[in-house]
Amino acid sequence: MKSNLPAVAVVLSWSGGKDSALTLWTLRREQQVEPLALLTTVTDEYARISMHGVRRELLQAQARAAGVPVLEVEIPPVCSNDVYEQRMAQALASRQIDGADAIAFGDLFLEDIRAYREERLSQVGKRAVFPVWGRDTSALARTFIDAGFEAVLVCVDPRQLDPSFAGRAFDDQLLRDLPDGVDPCGENGEFHTFVHAGPIFDRPIPCAVGEISVLEGFAFCDVLPA
Repeated sequence: MKSNLPAVAVVLSWSGGKDSALTLWTLRREQQVEPLALLTTVTDEYARISMHGVRRELLQAQARAAGVPVLEVEIPPVCSNDVYEQRMAQALASRQIDGADAIAFGDLFLEDIRAYREERLSQVGKRAVFPVWGRDTSALARTFIDAGFEAVLVCVDPRQLDPSFAGRAFDDQLLRDLPDGVDPCGENGEFHTFVHAGPIFDRPIPCAVGEISVLEGFAFCDVLPA
């Protein structure tokens, strides 16, 4: 399936997870578009990717392996929407990505999130684009595995999925074990992933599964650089 993304200068919103990786793969394969940069929010006090809890060192290893520079947007641990939008606006105006026409996102079907992104970016003269929007999540999860991507679940919402899934590989067995009602791509926030190998990288990211902990109501797996 071809996306509707025109040939423009693009920055990719990057979480380090599965949907971001699929979006980069789609941009390259289907659109022949190479992002100017990866745009990632990092919680300053922890030096980790916000929400996912992945170490900055691993984020930077992903960027090197993907061959795309990363622009980190630092936010505080408890971040108000006003502060988030202010920091993001500063990043979008930075010299590194000021020439971008659009920001690409890996969202799949959440209409309210799409509308929010489109509205906020329109205020700074940029567009939001969604290269994998509307694709069947069961098929997309299968495509991810079949293409040779490898990922680990780094954050699990215990209200939607048992915490024991934290630290597990995103593979065939995991898809079989997901309970009914849990989206196979975690699109409803059931889980988040860290991608450490696949066709977007020129080499795998050496890493190992570390301690599992529960913080602020979520189960996190601390992935360690190896």
